[in-house]
Amino acid sequence: MAAAMEEEPQESPEPAAREPRVRDAPEDICLEATANAIALHPERPLLAAGDVDGDVYLYSYSCTEGENRQLWSSGHHLKSCRDAVFSQDGQKLFTVSKDKSIHILTTEEGRLETRFPKAHEAALNCVLPIDNHIFATGDDGGAVKVWDLRRGSAILEARQQEEYISAMAVDGNGKILLTASGDGTLGVFNVKRRRFDLLSEPQNGDLTSVVLMKRGRKVACGSSEGTIYLFNWDGFGAASDRFALRAETIDCMVPITDSIVCVGSLDGVIRAVNVLPNRVLGCVGQHLGEPIEQLAVAADGKLLASSGHDQKVKFWDVSALGSMVVDDYRRKKKKGGPLRALSSKALGSGEDFFADLRDEAEQEVAEGGDSSDSD
Repeated sequence: MAAAMEEEPQESPEPAAREPRVRDAPEDICLEATANAIALHPERPLLAAGDVDGDVYLYSYSCTEGENRQLWSSGHHLKSCRDAVFSQDGQKLFTVSKDKSIHILTTEEGRLETRFPKAHEAALNCVLPIDNHIFATGDDGGAVKVWDLRRGSAILEARQQEEYISAMAVDGNGKILLTASGDGTLGVFNVKRRRFDLLSEPQNGDLTSVVLMKRGRKVACGSSEGTIYLFNWDGFGAASDRFALRAETIDCMVPITDSIVCVGSLDGVIRAVNVLPNRVLGCVGQHLGEPIEQLAVAADGKLLASSGHDQKVKFWDVSALGSMVVDDYRRKKKKGGPLRALSSKALGSGEDFFADLRDEAEQEVAEGGDSSDSD
């Protein structure tokens, strides 16, 4: 009988001992429609998503299984939400829509705080907070506006580019605004002096993204032709370098470190690319066979989120990219191999789906990968 009494306590701890699995990255978030826009909060584990139906959602995410939560949703936009960005302090969420409106929501509860109903003459495509009071917007017709919330109106309006404004970036001082356009040009605006400065020469294809690199000394633009164009900070008139990826398109691009960007493409693959020296490092992740709509990176640079046409937001652990030394990938060149997997969920290490991806990237960590298609 004593033996039987001793066995009972051994069985009871089993259910209590089961703890939720902790993953390298949060689980996928499944949406009801494709998300055109995603943004990660600058301080907290929060993700905002705006979809093609005009709905905006806020989720909390966690690497612990089963812990992702939808916190609120907003259906104020009448048409597709094209972009969503948190304010620098994280207290507000800016969204713009095909319905030509700008909405500013509170992060905590999703309350519509400020609305500009007919902000532009054409459908809006992107929004960028510059400081706590100033933000910029770009539309499908090539128009750019800079707004001051204290005045409740635009303080700069210009239409220097002929096609849609795809993306915007601003320098660390909040002085120079850069706009990428579907006409292949990079626009330069002086926010402080409220004026247009110059336009670059048109590049091949639409410019789809613009990011600052190398401590602000370089600007990288992705194009619909699958090429990254590089500009010197003091030489926006013409590209100083170009790097053709073996990707059909570059639809979105985010900086992970001062030298490494992640790019999303029509083929559903997220590539990590080093800028100067120009090399494809490998595959971070993928939406199988579905185009990538947008990428967002957490403030610490260790977590990447992606949205695709599969109506999912996926998360990828990119913490290893911060310690990569690109010179190590020059020890052995293996041209024509599949993309090397750079995260535990990436399928770049030889699976059938990636058999036709031929980037000059190494399969082994020790060997590394070298792709220097720069001309």
